[in-house]
Amino acid sequence: MIYHIEIYRQAQKTLDYLDKTTLHRINAKILELMKDPYSPRVSRPMQTMPETRYSRVGDWRIIYLVHEEIQTIDIIAVSPRGRAYR
Repeated sequence: MIYHIEIYRQAQKTLDYLDKTTLHRINAKILELMKDPYSPRVSRPMQTMPETRYSRVGDWRIIYLVHEEIQTIDIIAVSPRGRAYR
C-alpha cells in the first residue's frame, strides 16, 4: 500500500537548501517510507512523542506523522541530528 506524502513548509525550506547528494538520499528514503512507514529497518518511534516517528539519513533525520485513516505521511521536519530531537 502506498501512502501519500505531505511536506510541511519548514521541512520544505530545509530541503530547498540541501546539496544535491543529500537531497537525493533523503528523497530515496521518503520513497521507502511511502511503501511502509512502520518498517523497523526504515524508521523508529520517537521516545519523546510516541505518535511521531523518525528516519535516519546519515546525519539528517526525517521526522513525520502517519495518518492511517487517510493513508498520509506528514513530514514535519528534516533536521540535522543535533537539532532534530529538540
